[in-house]
Amino acid sequence: MDDGIRDVGAGFDLSKHMGPVPMFDLLSSDFAGQPVWMWLGFLAFVALLLAFDLGVLNRDDKVLGVAESFRLSAVYIAIAMLFGGAIWWGLGERPDGTSPALDYFTGYFIEKSLSIDNVFVIALIFRYFAVPPAFQYRALVWGILAAVVLRGVMILAGASIVQSYDWVLYLFAAFLILTGIRMLLARDEGSEFKENRLVRLLRRQMRVTDGLHGNGFLVRQAEPAGGRMLLHATPLFLALIVINVADIIFAVDSVPAILAITTDSFIVYTANIMAILGLRALYFALAAMIDRFHYLKYALALVLVFIGGKIYWGHLVGKVDPALALAVTVAIIAGGIVFSLWKTREKAEDPASVR
Repeated sequence: MDDGIRDVGAGFDLSKHMGPVPMFDLLSSDFAGQPVWMWLGFLAFVALLLAFDLGVLNRDDKVLGVAESFRLSAVYIAIAMLFGGAIWWGLGERPDGTSPALDYFTGYFIEKSLSIDNVFVIALIFRYFAVPPAFQYRALVWGILAAVVLRGVMILAGASIVQSYDWVLYLFAAFLILTGIRMLLARDEGSEFKENRLVRLLRRQMRVTDGLHGNGFLVRQAEPAGGRMLLHATPLFLALIVINVADIIFAVDSVPAILAITTDSFIVYTANIMAILGLRALYFALAAMIDRFHYLKYALALVLVFIGGKIYWGHLVGKVDPALALAVTVAIIAGGIVFSLWKTREKAEDPASVR
Protein backbone atom coordinates (compact mmCIF):
# COMPACT_ATOMS: atom_id res chain seq x y z
CA MET A 1 0.00 0.00 0.00
CA ASP A 2 2.88 2.34 0.81
CA ASP A 3 4.40 1.63 -2.61
CA GLY A 4 1.11 2.51 -4.21
CA ILE A 5 0.93 5.75 -2.33
CA ARG A 6 4.49 6.59 -3.40
CA ASP A 7 3.55 5.80 -7.01
CA VAL A 8 0.69 8.28 -6.83
CA GLY A 9 2.96 10.86 -5.29
CA ALA A 10 5.52 10.22 -8.01
CA GLY A 11 3.15 11.36 -10.70
CA PHE A 12 0.52 8.67 -11.24
CA ASP A 13 -2.31 10.32 -13.27
CA LEU A 14 -5.58 8.72 -12.26
CA SER A 15 -7.51 10.54 -15.02
CA LYS A 16 -5.52 8.67 -17.70
CA HIS A 17 -6.82 5.39 -16.36
CA MET A 18 -10.41 6.47 -15.62
CA GLY A 19 -10.89 8.88 -18.47
CA PRO A 20 -12.53 12.33 -18.26
CA VAL A 21 -16.06 12.56 -16.88
CA PRO A 22 -18.32 13.23 -19.89
CA MET A 23 -20.15 16.54 -19.79
CA PHE A 24 -23.28 14.69 -20.87
CA ASP A 25 -23.26 12.71 -17.62
CA LEU A 26 -23.17 15.93 -15.61
CA LEU A 27 -25.97 17.58 -17.59
CA SER A 28 -28.14 14.48 -17.39
CA SER A 29 -27.63 14.04 -13.65
CA ASP A 30 -30.65 14.64 -11.43
CA PHE A 31 -31.26 17.89 -9.58
CA ALA A 32 -34.48 18.34 -7.58
CA GLY A 33 -36.28 15.71 -9.62
CA GLN A 34 -35.24 16.80 -13.14
CA PRO A 35 -32.03 16.66 -15.21
CA VAL A 36 -29.58 19.51 -14.76
CA TRP A 37 -29.87 20.45 -18.45
CA MET A 38 -33.57 21.23 -18.00
CA TRP A 39 -32.83 23.65 -15.17
CA LEU A 40 -29.97 25.30 -17.06
CA GLY A 41 -32.07 25.48 -20.21
CA PHE A 42 -34.93 27.21 -18.39
CA LEU A 43 -32.60 29.72 -16.70
CA ALA A 44 -30.97 30.47 -20.05
CA PHE A 45 -34.43 30.94 -21.57
CA VAL A 46 -35.37 33.42 -18.81
CA ALA A 47 -32.06 35.27 -19.29
CA LEU A 48 -32.74 35.62 -23.02
CA LEU A 49 -36.25 36.95 -22.37
CA LEU A 50 -34.94 39.52 -19.90
CA ALA A 51 -32.12 40.59 -22.20
CA PHE A 52 -34.52 40.99 -25.12
CA ASP A 53 -37.08 42.81 -22.97
CA LEU A 54 -34.67 45.20 -21.30
CA GLY A 55 -32.08 45.55 -24.06
CA VAL A 56 -34.29 45.66 -27.16
CA LEU A 57 -37.96 46.33 -26.42
CA ASN A 58 -37.27 48.85 -23.66
CA ARG A 59 -33.76 50.08 -24.35
CA ASP A 60 -34.93 53.69 -24.02
CA ASP A 61 -36.85 54.81 -20.95
CA LYS A 62 -40.43 55.45 -21.93
CA VAL A 63 -43.93 55.31 -20.52
CA LEU A 64 -45.55 52.00 -21.37
CA GLY A 65 -49.16 52.71 -22.35
CA VAL A 66 -52.13 50.56 -21.41
CA ALA A 67 -52.56 49.14 -24.93
CA GLU A 68 -48.84 48.37 -25.29
CA SER A 69 -48.84 46.82 -21.83
CA PHE A 70 -51.68 44.49 -22.80
CA ARG A 71 -49.94 43.52 -26.06
CA LEU A 72 -46.64 42.75 -24.34
CA SER A 73 -48.48 40.83 -21.64
CA ALA A 74 -50.27 38.78 -24.30
CA VAL A 75 -46.87 37.84 -25.73
CA TYR A 76 -45.66 36.67 -22.31
CA ILE A 77 -48.86 34.70 -21.73
CA ALA A 78 -48.45 33.02 -25.12
CA ILE A 79 -44.84 32.13 -24.25
CA ALA A 80 -46.00 30.67 -20.92
CA MET A 81 -48.67 28.59 -22.69
CA LEU A 82 -46.14 27.30 -25.23
CA PHE A 83 -43.78 26.40 -22.40
CA GLY A 84 -46.60 24.48 -20.75
CA GLY A 85 -47.18 22.69 -24.04
CA ALA A 86 -43.51 21.74 -24.14
CA ILE A 87 -43.84 20.27 -20.64
CA TRP A 88 -46.91 18.33 -21.78
CA TRP A 89 -45.03 16.94 -24.78
CA GLY A 90 -41.69 16.34 -23.05
CA LEU A 91 -42.64 15.00 -19.62
CA GLY A 92 -45.88 13.18 -20.38
CA GLU A 93 -47.42 11.61 -17.27
CA ARG A 94 -45.86 10.56 -13.99
CA PRO A 95 -45.93 6.91 -12.87
CA ASP A 96 -48.89 7.72 -10.59
CA GLY A 97 -50.90 9.02 -13.56
CA THR A 98 -50.69 12.74 -12.70
CA SER A 99 -49.76 15.29 -15.33
CA PRO A 100 -46.84 17.71 -14.81
CA ALA A 101 -48.28 19.97 -17.50
CA LEU A 102 -51.65 20.21 -15.74
CA ASP A 103 -49.86 21.04 -12.49
CA TYR A 104 -47.86 23.69 -14.34
CA PHE A 105 -50.95 25.38 -15.79
CA THR A 106 -52.71 25.29 -12.41
CA GLY A 107 -49.68 26.72 -10.65
CA TYR A 108 -49.18 29.37 -13.32
CA PHE A 109 -52.77 30.51 -13.12
CA ILE A 110 -52.76 30.64 -9.32
CA GLU A 111 -49.48 32.59 -9.21
CA LYS A 112 -50.67 34.96 -11.94
CA SER A 113 -53.93 35.61 -10.11
CA LEU A 114 -52.32 36.14 -6.72
CA SER A 115 -49.72 38.47 -8.23
CA ILE A 116 -52.41 40.76 -9.63
CA ASP A 117 -53.35 41.72 -6.08
CA ASN A 118 -49.72 42.78 -5.49
CA VAL A 119 -49.75 45.40 -8.24
CA PHE A 120 -51.47 47.86 -5.94
CA VAL A 121 -48.65 47.63 -3.37
CA ILE A 122 -45.99 48.06 -6.07
CA ALA A 123 -47.80 51.13 -7.41
CA LEU A 124 -47.87 52.66 -3.92
CA ILE A 125 -44.13 52.04 -3.50
CA PHE A 126 -43.34 53.81 -6.77
CA ARG A 127 -45.64 56.69 -5.78
CA TYR A 128 -43.95 57.05 -2.39
CA PHE A 129 -40.45 57.24 -3.92
CA ALA A 130 -41.72 59.55 -6.68
CA VAL A 131 -40.56 57.23 -9.47
CA PRO A 132 -42.06 58.37 -12.79
CA PRO A 133 -43.59 55.73 -15.11
CA ALA A 134 -40.69 56.10 -17.55
CA PHE A 135 -38.30 54.51 -15.03
CA GLN A 136 -40.67 52.00 -13.44
CA TYR A 137 -40.46 49.29 -16.08
CA ARG A 138 -36.67 49.07 -15.95
CA ALA A 139 -36.79 48.72 -12.15
CA LEU A 140 -39.42 45.99 -12.42
CA VAL A 141 -37.39 44.00 -14.94
CA TRP A 142 -34.26 44.18 -12.81
CA GLY A 143 -36.37 43.07 -9.89
CA ILE A 144 -37.05 39.81 -11.71
CA LEU A 145 -33.37 38.88 -11.42
CA ALA A 146 -33.64 38.88 -7.63
CA ALA A 147 -36.98 37.06 -7.77
CA VAL A 148 -35.47 34.28 -9.92
CA VAL A 149 -32.95 33.54 -7.16
CA LEU A 150 -35.10 34.17 -4.10
CA ARG A 151 -38.12 32.22 -5.38
CA GLY A 152 -35.80 29.37 -6.31
CA VAL A 153 -34.42 29.14 -2.78
CA MET A 154 -37.88 29.25 -1.20
CA ILE A 155 -39.36 26.69 -3.59
CA LEU A 156 -36.51 24.19 -3.33
CA ALA A 157 -36.52 24.47 0.46
CA GLY A 158 -40.30 24.22 0.70
CA ALA A 159 -40.57 21.25 -1.66
CA SER A 160 -37.77 19.43 0.13
CA ILE A 161 -39.45 19.93 3.51
CA VAL A 162 -42.85 18.76 2.24
CA GLN A 163 -41.35 15.68 0.59
CA SER A 164 -39.47 14.78 3.77
CA TYR A 165 -42.29 15.58 6.20
CA ASP A 166 -45.77 15.02 4.76
CA TRP A 167 -47.49 16.66 7.72
CA VAL A 168 -45.99 20.04 6.78
CA LEU A 169 -48.35 20.13 3.79
CA TYR A 170 -51.29 20.22 6.20
CA LEU A 171 -49.71 23.20 7.94
CA PHE A 172 -49.47 24.90 4.55
CA ALA A 173 -53.12 24.08 3.92
CA ALA A 174 -54.17 25.54 7.27
CA PHE A 175 -52.09 28.65 6.56
CA LEU A 176 -53.79 29.11 3.18
CA ILE A 177 -57.26 28.75 4.69
CA LEU A 178 -56.50 31.23 7.47
CA THR A 179 -54.95 33.67 4.98
CA GLY A 180 -58.02 33.43 2.75
CA ILE A 181 -60.38 34.05 5.67
CA ARG A 182 -58.27 37.00 6.78
CA MET A 183 -58.46 38.48 3.27
CA LEU A 184 -62.24 38.04 3.26
CA LEU A 185 -62.65 39.82 6.60
CA ALA A 186 -59.93 42.46 6.22
CA ARG A 187 -60.84 46.09 5.76
CA ASP A 188 -59.65 48.05 2.77
CA GLU A 189 -55.99 49.03 3.03
CA GLY A 190 -54.89 52.61 3.03
CA SER A 191 -54.18 54.35 -0.25
CA GLU A 192 -50.70 55.50 0.75
CA PHE A 193 -47.45 53.70 1.43
CA LYS A 194 -46.01 54.76 4.77
CA GLU A 195 -42.30 54.72 5.54
CA ASN A 196 -41.58 51.52 7.46
CA ARG A 197 -38.64 50.19 9.43
CA LEU A 198 -36.97 48.82 6.31
CA VAL A 199 -36.94 52.21 4.58
CA ARG A 200 -35.67 53.95 7.71
CA LEU A 201 -32.93 51.32 8.08
CA LEU A 202 -31.85 51.74 4.47
CA ARG A 203 -31.67 55.50 4.82
CA ARG A 204 -29.53 55.17 7.95
CA GLN A 205 -27.13 52.63 6.48
CA MET A 206 -26.79 54.07 2.97
CA ARG A 207 -26.05 57.43 1.44
CA VAL A 208 -29.19 58.34 -0.48
CA THR A 209 -29.58 61.17 -2.98
CA ASP A 210 -32.37 63.69 -2.53
CA GLY A 211 -33.85 62.95 -5.94
CA LEU A 212 -33.69 60.61 -8.91
CA HIS A 213 -30.74 60.58 -11.31
CA GLY A 214 -32.39 59.28 -14.45
CA ASN A 215 -32.68 55.51 -14.39
CA GLY A 216 -29.54 55.08 -12.28
CA PHE A 217 -29.59 52.98 -9.14
CA LEU A 218 -26.21 54.19 -7.86
CA VAL A 219 -24.42 57.48 -8.56
CA ARG A 220 -21.30 59.25 -7.33
CA GLN A 221 -21.72 62.60 -5.61
CA ALA A 222 -19.32 64.97 -3.89
CA GLU A 223 -19.24 64.83 -0.10
CA PRO A 224 -20.47 68.16 1.34
CA ALA A 225 -17.60 68.44 3.83
CA GLY A 226 -14.49 67.19 2.04
CA GLY A 227 -15.65 67.20 -1.55
CA ARG A 228 -14.75 63.53 -2.08
CA MET A 229 -16.78 61.65 -4.66
CA LEU A 230 -18.75 58.97 -2.79
CA LEU A 231 -21.19 56.36 -4.01
CA HIS A 232 -24.84 57.16 -3.27
CA ALA A 233 -28.01 55.15 -3.73
CA THR A 234 -30.93 56.79 -5.50
CA PRO A 235 -34.62 56.57 -4.51
CA LEU A 236 -35.05 54.23 -7.48
CA PHE A 237 -32.63 51.79 -5.83
CA LEU A 238 -34.54 52.00 -2.55
CA ALA A 239 -37.77 51.31 -4.42
CA LEU A 240 -36.15 48.28 -6.05
CA ILE A 241 -35.10 46.89 -2.66
CA VAL A 242 -38.53 47.44 -1.09
CA ILE A 243 -40.30 45.85 -4.07
CA ASN A 244 -38.14 42.73 -3.83
CA VAL A 245 -38.72 42.47 -0.09
CA ALA A 246 -42.44 42.79 -0.81
CA ASP A 247 -42.07 40.02 -3.41
CA ILE A 248 -40.66 37.72 -0.72
CA ILE A 249 -43.66 38.51 1.48
CA PHE A 250 -46.00 37.82 -1.46
CA ALA A 251 -44.26 34.49 -2.02
CA VAL A 252 -45.19 33.40 1.51
CA ASP A 253 -48.75 33.10 0.18
CA SER A 254 -48.14 31.97 -3.39
CA VAL A 255 -45.43 29.33 -2.88
CA PRO A 256 -47.42 27.26 -0.35
CA ALA A 257 -50.44 27.56 -2.66
CA ILE A 258 -48.56 25.92 -5.54
CA LEU A 259 -46.83 23.40 -3.27
CA ALA A 260 -50.34 22.34 -2.27
CA ILE A 261 -50.87 21.44 -5.95
CA THR A 262 -47.54 19.66 -6.51
CA THR A 263 -44.17 19.27 -4.81
CA ASP A 264 -42.35 18.93 -8.15
CA SER A 265 -39.74 21.68 -7.70
CA PHE A 266 -39.23 22.19 -11.44
CA ILE A 267 -42.95 22.64 -12.12
CA VAL A 268 -43.45 24.95 -9.15
CA TYR A 269 -40.42 27.07 -10.02
CA THR A 270 -41.14 27.43 -13.73
CA ALA A 271 -44.80 28.28 -13.09
CA ASN A 272 -43.75 30.95 -10.58
CA ILE A 273 -41.14 32.57 -12.78
CA MET A 274 -43.25 32.53 -15.95
CA ALA A 275 -46.08 34.25 -14.07
CA ILE A 276 -43.72 36.86 -12.63
CA LEU A 277 -42.24 37.61 -16.05
CA GLY A 278 -45.68 38.33 -17.46
CA LEU A 279 -46.77 40.38 -14.47
CA ARG A 280 -44.08 42.99 -15.11
CA ALA A 281 -45.47 43.49 -18.62
CA LEU A 282 -49.05 43.68 -17.35
CA TYR A 283 -48.21 46.04 -14.49
CA PHE A 284 -48.88 49.33 -16.26
CA ALA A 285 -52.30 48.30 -17.54
CA LEU A 286 -53.33 46.99 -14.14
CA ALA A 287 -51.90 50.01 -12.30
CA ALA A 288 -53.98 52.31 -14.51
CA MET A 289 -57.13 50.23 -13.90
CA ILE A 290 -56.50 49.11 -10.31
CA ASP A 291 -59.69 50.69 -9.00
CA ARG A 292 -61.70 48.44 -11.29
CA PHE A 293 -60.45 45.24 -9.63
CA HIS A 294 -61.68 46.04 -6.14
CA TYR A 295 -63.56 42.76 -5.69
CA LEU A 296 -60.84 40.52 -7.10
CA LYS A 297 -59.26 40.13 -3.68
CA TYR A 298 -62.35 38.25 -2.48
CA ALA A 299 -62.02 35.79 -5.36
CA LEU A 300 -58.34 35.33 -4.52
CA ALA A 301 -59.28 34.68 -0.90
CA LEU A 302 -61.76 31.99 -1.99
CA VAL A 303 -59.06 30.38 -4.14
CA LEU A 304 -56.72 30.14 -1.15
CA VAL A 305 -59.48 28.60 0.98
CA PHE A 306 -60.34 26.17 -1.83
CA ILE A 307 -56.71 25.06 -2.31
CA GLY A 308 -56.18 24.60 1.40
CA GLY A 309 -59.48 22.76 1.81
CA LYS A 310 -58.61 20.50 -1.12
CA ILE A 311 -55.65 19.10 0.83
CA TYR A 312 -57.82 18.06 3.76
CA TRP A 313 -60.55 16.77 1.43
CA GLY A 314 -58.00 14.58 -0.34
CA HIS A 315 -56.89 13.13 2.99
CA LEU A 316 -60.36 12.55 4.49
CA VAL A 317 -62.51 11.77 1.43
CA GLY A 318 -60.48 11.27 -1.72
CA LYS A 319 -58.14 13.03 -4.11
CA VAL A 320 -59.67 15.84 -6.12
CA ASP A 321 -59.29 15.53 -9.89
CA PRO A 322 -56.55 18.04 -10.93
CA ALA A 323 -58.58 19.06 -13.98
CA LEU A 324 -61.58 19.80 -11.75
CA ALA A 325 -59.39 21.79 -9.35
CA LEU A 326 -58.04 23.87 -12.24
CA ALA A 327 -61.56 24.46 -13.58
CA VAL A 328 -62.83 25.61 -10.16
CA THR A 329 -59.84 27.93 -9.71
CA VAL A 330 -60.31 29.48 -13.14
CA ALA A 331 -64.04 29.89 -12.54
CA ILE A 332 -63.53 31.67 -9.21
CA ILE A 333 -60.92 34.08 -10.57
CA ALA A 334 -62.87 34.74 -13.78
CA GLY A 335 -65.99 35.38 -11.71
CA GLY A 336 -64.10 37.84 -9.51
CA ILE A 337 -62.76 39.73 -12.53
CA VAL A 338 -66.13 39.89 -14.31
CA PHE A 339 -67.97 40.96 -11.14
CA SER A 340 -65.35 43.65 -10.43
CA LEU A 341 -65.54 45.06 -13.95
CA TRP A 342 -69.35 45.02 -13.82
CA LYS A 343 -69.56 46.75 -10.43
CA THR A 344 -67.08 49.45 -11.49
CA ARG A 345 -68.39 49.93 -15.04
CA GLU A 346 -69.15 53.61 -14.34
CA LYS A 347 -65.41 54.26 -13.90
CA ALA A 348 -64.73 52.87 -17.38
CA GLU A 349 -66.85 55.69 -18.81
CA ASP A 350 -64.76 58.30 -17.00
CA PRO A 351 -61.74 59.25 -19.19
CA ALA A 352 -59.80 60.31 -16.09
CA SER A 353 -59.99 56.80 -14.63
CA VAL A 354 -57.62 55.33 -17.23
CA ARG A 355 -54.39 57.11 -18.18
